[in-house]
Amino acid sequence: MKSLGQGIWIFDGGTVSFCGMPYSTRMTVVRLASGQLWIHSPVALTPGLRLELDAMGPVAYLVAPNALHHLFLADWQQVYPRAALFGTEELIRKRPDLKFSGELNAGDYFPWTGDIDQLLFTGSSAMEECVFFHKPSSTLILTDLVENFAPEKLSPWQRVMARAVGIVAPNGKTPLDWRLSFLFGKREARRHMLRILSWSPRSVVMAHGEVVEDGGVDFLKRSFSWLL
Repeated sequence: MKSLGQGIWIFDGGTVSFCGMPYSTRMTVVRLASGQLWIHSPVALTPGLRLELDAMGPVAYLVAPNALHHLFLADWQQVYPRAALFGTEELIRKRPDLKFSGELNAGDYFPWTGDIDQLLFTGSSAMEECVFFHKPSSTLILTDLVENFAPEKLSPWQRVMARAVGIVAPNGKTPLDWRLSFLFGKREARRHMLRILSWSPRSVVMAHGEVVEDGGVDFLKRSFSWLL
């Protein structure tokens, strides 16, 4: 567990394989003003992790921000049956076995709106992602929209692949295949990006790769130069 500021922590989980790459997993936990916990992109739930969370406050909200981050949700629902699960429309269609309490595509108000702003990042023909901004700590919370892998944690051939698709720290960005899927939606995506920049995030957290703890706006301008 690592604190990023007032009421916000990150927890790094194990590694999963995706397209031949070792993808580290990470979730972000926010303690809302109510004292309840908001869990973004839950990782594998271990007994130790459960003890840490239960000591921090009641787990109230589970957030699955895109159609790829769902592997551990069933376990979390079993342990925390009273927690409300929110997902994107794509994920809700993909996982009919899960019990969702709300859809991230619907409306502008959510139970955590006082602490966290959010935006559905659309414009891609491949996938959409809900991004979040924790206001008290000025932290932008992303999932796969930016990947920022430390090169020393990759094998030589993995570094070659990661550089080819543009996801190597400190200049990580949206993976190349996803960038290409914005071909006909760049104007829409640019509007989203400009709104994110208006939040002036200090820190940027992503599910895969190095966290940017300071200089978030400059990092985002570099990362999204292909869009801006």
